[in-house]
Amino acid sequence: MAETAHAASREHFGSTSRRDSWWLAPGLVAAGLLLLGGYATWAALQGTHFEFGRYLSPLYSPKIAAPWWPLSPALLILIPPLLFRSTCYYYRKAYYRAFFLDPVACAVGELNRGKYTGETGFPFVLQNLHRFAFYLAFLWLFFLWHDVWDAFWFDGRFGVGLGTLVILASTGTLTLYTFSCHSFRHLVGGKLDCFSCTAAARGRHGAWLGVSALNEHHMGFAWISLVSVCFADFYVRLLSMGVFHDVRLL
Repeated sequence: MAETAHAASREHFGSTSRRDSWWLAPGLVAAGLLLLGGYATWAALQGTHFEFGRYLSPLYSPKIAAPWWPLSPALLILIPPLLFRSTCYYYRKAYYRAFFLDPVACAVGELNRGKYTGETGFPFVLQNLHRFAFYLAFLWLFFLWHDVWDAFWFDGRFGVGLGTLVILASTGTLTLYTFSCHSFRHLVGGKLDCFSCTAAARGRHGAWLGVSALNEHHMGFAWISLVSVCFADFYVRLLSMGVFHDVRLL
């Protein structure tokens, strides 16, 4: 059966012996990335309605004002997060299958059956910068958690609004997505040859196990964080436009 499926996959695009709905997963991924990516791009281009009181959209964090930059500040701010997501191991698999159809699914005929070069040619060789993009994403978390702290204060008093929880959820899921990264897992314990030789190595082994547990859910964190970031911007944007009022919970 496996040999038959492999032979069929070499005939033409989409040829396969599979009887399941193999096209559903890449189709849903493509729709999700187009919808969320399209909204994030649109919101980043606006340059307005990204702040309400002490609520700040994560797409515009940290808040900057560059006189030499005539466009929306989000187009500068989002460079590190975009580099991190676009070179992410999970997202690479997702958009390679959903948009490049290479491969669209296991044991399914590919669109491009030419010479396979993997990620050795330009621009895909730049995917190797992912570990450095992780460092930038890690630094960005400090700005985002500062925004969470700001979201707990109203007119100089501590409080909790619905927007507070929305921004907290956005930053919290982004933190889980960042620290479940394969690069962070390697940074924590990937270079150790012996986990039990020293107390420090045993400590790193425990940290590595924790990160490995997070890493198992990296795909889920990738999607949840993307939805949360877009929703946080959407919520702050509607507040800024006066569409509705924030609900004060405390």
